[in-house]
Parts: sequence; structure tokens; C-alpha cells
Amino acid sequence: MKIKSLGWLSGIRHIPSPNFDKRPPHTPISLLVIHSISLPPDQFGGQGIHQLFTNRLDPTAHPYYEQIAGLRVSAHFLIRRTGEIVQYVSCLNRAWHAGASEWDGRTRCNDFSIGIELEGSDNTPFTEIQYRRLALLCRKLKRTYPIDNFAGHADIAPQRKTDPGPYFDWPRFQHSF
Repeated sequence: MKIKSLGWLSGIRHIPSPNFDKRPPHTPISLLVIHSISLPPDQFGGQGIHQLFTNRLDPTAHPYYEQIAGLRVSAHFLIRRTGEIVQYVSCLNRAWHAGASEWDGRTRCNDFSIGIELEGSDNTPFTEIQYRRLALLCRKLKRTYPIDNFAGHADIAPQRKTDPGPYFDWPRFQHSF
């Protein structure tokens, strides 16, 4: 795996999302935001996440989807429970993963962050392979961009979000690279 000059990681699956825009000029990427997602909630392995990030979610496929079908969201990366890494948005662009957010006195975290979704939930531990692939991905991103901070979605939007949730092992993650 290598991050190419256009911000796409080689050797992984790409599913381009339309949900992105340009970063503000002269805004270095300095933050990695760790999220968790499962669609339907607490179910893994389906196509719901891909469909959500590409605006193809069928609101009739599951009752929960009626609530979120109109959202326009994305992340740069998803790490499935199997360890597969999928990229939706170039690292050079602003993915729509953080929403209303603040980190270290700065608002609009999408402007200066890369969003990494882990397939999971607040109710389930993450897999060993997810931690290994997350560490590998973060090492590559840190070598390419001036990243000096990591945060969970709950850290940058504490009134709205709980992810990556109580099962995410922060000490393990921080010592993995």
C-alpha cells in the first residue's frame, strides 16, 4: 500500500463517493478522526455503508434506513471487520464525516482531518485485524501528511456522537505505531 500523489491509497478497494469537496486552501491535514459505523445498526458485512456513502441507500431495505436515507455523508476510509480497507474520498479532499465539530479550539474538523470508519458499534469489540490494519493505515498517513493528533468522533462532537465507542481500545491503538 502506498498513498499516491492524488491522495488515493494503492492496493485497496476504491468506491468513490460524491460526498466531498475541496479543503480550504493552505490547510494541512493534522488530525485523524476514528469513527465506527454499522448498517443496519449492530449488523456487519452488508452493503449498507457503501450505499450510504454513495447516496444509494434504499430507505425501504431496513426500518433504520428511513431515518438516514437523505444524509450526504462520507469518510476517507472504512476498515471492515475482515480487515479490508475501502477508500471513498481522496485524502486531498474534504470528506463529510465529522459534521459540526471542534478539536483543540478549531471548528469544522472536516477541513483539516481524515476520517477513518471502523465497521463496528458501541456494543461490540473490534477485531484484531481491524486494529492491525488501522495501525498500518495510520502509519502510512502520518508519513505522508503532517498529522499530529488522533481523536474519536465523540471527542470532536461530544454532544452528538459516541463513536468509536466504549469497546475501542485507545491505549492499544496509540501504542500500535
